[in-house]
Amino acid sequence: MLSSNRHLLPDAGKALDLACGRGASAMFMAQAGLETHAWDFSTVAIERLDKKAREHSLKIKTQVRDVVNNPPEPGSFDLILVSYFLERRLIPQLVQALRPEGMLFYQTFVKDVYLDRGPATDEWRLERNELLHLFQDLRIHYYREDGRVFSQPTELSDLAMIVASKGI
Repeated sequence: MLSSNRHLLPDAGKALDLACGRGASAMFMAQAGLETHAWDFSTVAIERLDKKAREHSLKIKTQVRDVVNNPPEPGSFDLILVSYFLERRLIPQLVQALRPEGMLFYQTFVKDVYLDRGPATDEWRLERNELLHLFQDLRIHYYREDGRVFSQPTELSDLAMIVASKGI
């Protein structure tokens, strides 16, 4: 999602890859020149990302962090990215954590399953157009949700994606 929407990335600023997992997005943001932070609940994931960042001479500030109980502070990031993680109770804190004109990149799985991937339970999947409703107070720059509308699946099937900003 980042590479296809690179033109929407800020030229500079503080970025967060929340629930970063293996950290591919954090690596991308650091390579783009952003002050990059990467948080995940998994110590193993953070250790692997630290090693990978060192190997590529990238500065990424990593942290093992339970983001549900310790969300980002208000007004702390110019860009927040969330991939394949859904905790609805965290959404208001994510919006508050964006600085004025801050950008949000968010993608995760929907209930309208086409491929056999993603969470096994519907609790961790989005309803149709739910992502639009969750971030309705932001300005939407990009939205995509294919679901089962196509006869052939693509890498974007089963996903909802949004790029939105605060106050632009």
